[in-house]
Amino acid sequence: MSTVNFLPLRREDPALLKGGGCFTADVQAPQALHAVFVRSPLAHGRIRSIDIEAAGAAEGVVAVLTAQTLTDDGRAVYMPAPNPLLPIAQLPPMEPLARDRVVYVGQPVALVLAHTLAQAQQAADRVQLQLEPLQVLPEFGEELPITQVHHHQGGGAQAADLTPALRVELALEVPRVLAMSMEPRGMLAIWQGPLAEQGEALTVHFGTQSPSRAQANIAAALGWEPSRVRVITGQVGGAFGAKSSLSPEDLALALAACRLRAAVRWTCGRSDEFTAGMHGRGARMQGALSVTPEGRFHALDAKLQFALGAWLPFSAVVPLRNTARILPGPYRVTRLDVQGRAGLSHTAPVTIYRGAGRPEAALLMETLVDKAARALGIDPVELRRRNLIEAQAMPYTTPTCEVFDSGDYLRALELACERFGYAAQRRQQAERRARGEVVGLALAMYVEPCGQGWESARVDWHADGTVIVASGSPAQGQGHATTYAQIAAQALGVEPAQVRYGDTALCPPGIGALASRSTAIGGGAIVQACRALLARRAAGEALPLSAEERFESQEAWSYGCVMARLSVDRDTGRPTVEQISWVDDAGHIVNPTLAHGQLVGGLVQGLGQAMMERLVYDASGQLLTGSLMDYAVPRATDVPPIEIESLSTPSPNNPLGAKGVGEAGCIGVPAALMNAARDALAPLGECELQFPLTSEQLWRALQS
Repeated sequence: MSTVNFLPLRREDPALLKGGGCFTADVQAPQALHAVFVRSPLAHGRIRSIDIEAAGAAEGVVAVLTAQTLTDDGRAVYMPAPNPLLPIAQLPPMEPLARDRVVYVGQPVALVLAHTLAQAQQAADRVQLQLEPLQVLPEFGEELPITQVHHHQGGGAQAADLTPALRVELALEVPRVLAMSMEPRGMLAIWQGPLAEQGEALTVHFGTQSPSRAQANIAAALGWEPSRVRVITGQVGGAFGAKSSLSPEDLALALAACRLRAAVRWTCGRSDEFTAGMHGRGARMQGALSVTPEGRFHALDAKLQFALGAWLPFSAVVPLRNTARILPGPYRVTRLDVQGRAGLSHTAPVTIYRGAGRPEAALLMETLVDKAARALGIDPVELRRRNLIEAQAMPYTTPTCEVFDSGDYLRALELACERFGYAAQRRQQAERRARGEVVGLALAMYVEPCGQGWESARVDWHADGTVIVASGSPAQGQGHATTYAQIAAQALGVEPAQVRYGDTALCPPGIGALASRSTAIGGGAIVQACRALLARRAAGEALPLSAEERFESQEAWSYGCVMARLSVDRDTGRPTVEQISWVDDAGHIVNPTLAHGQLVGGLVQGLGQAMMERLVYDASGQLLTGSLMDYAVPRATDVPPIEIESLSTPSPNNPLGAKGVGEAGCIGVPAALMNAARDALAPLGECELQFPLTSEQLWRALQS
């Protein structure tokens, strides 16, 4: 049995910036075997043979496992089923290692385990894989529609009497992007020999966003009770949704550790993250907005088509569902018709990525609004003023039956215009255009649903006054330890607490850290547990005390307004984002410094999507943008001057009054930049631009 030294979880401190953190690859397990996956070079093919003889005989190799040998008895083990938030047809089962055919480039086919990483890599090169090529489905998989969503709300007789002044239409493509976390995926799975009454056990270290679900998924694959699997999520170098679901590599490593009765470790290379990791975004959208002569939104029609890839992670259908349910955003419309579909294709899977459908909804609606404003000759700010849902209408039930809990959208718009100096900026824009410059001003409104359902917390108040908070909602760099400690300290009237999270042996079962839900729902559970402790103290009970609570909540809705100025070089088409002013309302903010960091981080990722990031496949299913030589991400010099102001309209749905903050930048910023680019080129006519807004695309638009 292998041994492992566990480093204690602790609150954030400056040492983390000096290499003092404990990430998955830092956990010490000297006897661990090193894992390397042999991957498919084809997007779709029948497996004719896998020759592992030479690899198995290589120096230092302990085992070479395939689908037939991954378990003791050769039984098939399948990936967990996706979340059935939308109707999902019966899908072909997906195994951690391909058995009969491969369905995307980079799919794991065999697993080599050796005493050193170099030995495992050299042996993996000796595995001979023979594949028979098969037909490759295109990215948007027309042949296999598997999810559909449809929302329709008519306006009755009143709607029939309205005569729209115009109808604007557009088609938008949202390319796939990569989460690009600083820490790639990785895992250390440690088999622990038969224990007293429990039997075999497994301890797994990896950066999952949902430890409790990972524990349940791994235990189900092993045929064990969940208590026999311990999942530990220490410090995580970013996740952004891409680490929310169990991957084939994760499950294969856990099975291999039990098969060999050993500890095994794996760290994904950056190239493998590109080809075989979970992607984000990937959509085609068509929209049409009808507007009355008075400038009122009459009807919104939207057709959504989302890419899913070759298999479905747990949250695969979330982006489509979110886009459909969020439209028409913060506006009133008389009639709404939204249709959505998605399909399989022979490409890497698509999962939730920071925003998960919220950016797509904002992009479609806000681009339509600006296009309508240009067509009507109405200022885009004024057109929004006429159509925003009023503060006094809150709580407001949308056409898709969502409930906006609280907010003042008009106030956010007016304050953003004030901070941006909108009227003066329009005058300066006219002067710059007169000098021959190409410059655009624009804005985007957005709403951000922040998760619903439940989360748990346990708070232990010790005799010496120490308070320990445990949560199943782990951090991936957001600063949860600081926030959770602050919440508990304020609730109990003590100094900031010690925090534990992301360890299924210490924390109560939870949903996890995703959908901007941790402070609102996870924090709500902490408050509830603290109140239970205070009630017991008031009744005369002495320390130590412990309380475990489960808090369930309806969704809180953040919102905001982003304003941007963008210029384009006439000779080269090179865009420069010159300024961003932003007003965001995340309800009650527990820690303003951490919230500001989340807003800026999301802004930069949103800027990356808008201006430079795109994953591209060819017709054969090969990824053409498989490294940082071909895929651009923002650098410090790409970030413009930023002004952010936070409003605070508390949510009535949780005891903190908190709303989500982590995804806002990815929602509002891309839409604002798209509108700014289109506004810059507006004197030339209506330019149908697409993401990313590269210099080549803008130069071609200028030449035309």
